[in-house]
Amino acid sequence: MVVSANRLGMTEKTGFRLWILSWFKFFLIICFLMIELKAAAPGTITTFIFVSQPIEAYNRLINAVVMVESSGDTMAYNLEEEAYGAFQIRPIRLLDYNQRTGKNYKIEDCYNYKTSREIFLYYAVLNGSLDYQSIARNWNGSGKMTLVYWEKVLAHL
Repeated sequence: MVVSANRLGMTEKTGFRLWILSWFKFFLIICFLMIELKAAAPGTITTFIFVSQPIEAYNRLINAVVMVESSGDTMAYNLEEEAYGAFQIRPIRLLDYNQRTGKNYKIEDCYNYKTSREIFLYYAVLNGSLDYQSIARNWNGSGKMTLVYWEKVLAHL
């Protein structure tokens, strides 16, 4: 049974207002339901975890090795040892790195600090510890002369 607005004693203007009001209520209810309310019980401890920068455990060692090897010169070249870049990487080390990692770096790529750092870090992690002395000595080679090298690195740490 359809009842007209006039039979209920309403004018068209009043009926339109009620229609608008009902749609407005509907809209408010939907909006309210979409808002996510968060509440915590009294005494609840809330913890926020912020994204932090990664810890770069080798940065001090990297800086010290670069100072000993090339005094920070990324374009350094040692003719006697055929060592390239800031970390003074030799061709045999680069060949070993490429074979182990499947990369295909050229010796000229060692002039790029980022590439040289990547190679150094590979061998530092391969060392298996955060022991700066063993990492530095292994980077330099083997034998008693690596103790002298370590003393130079230690002076820059």
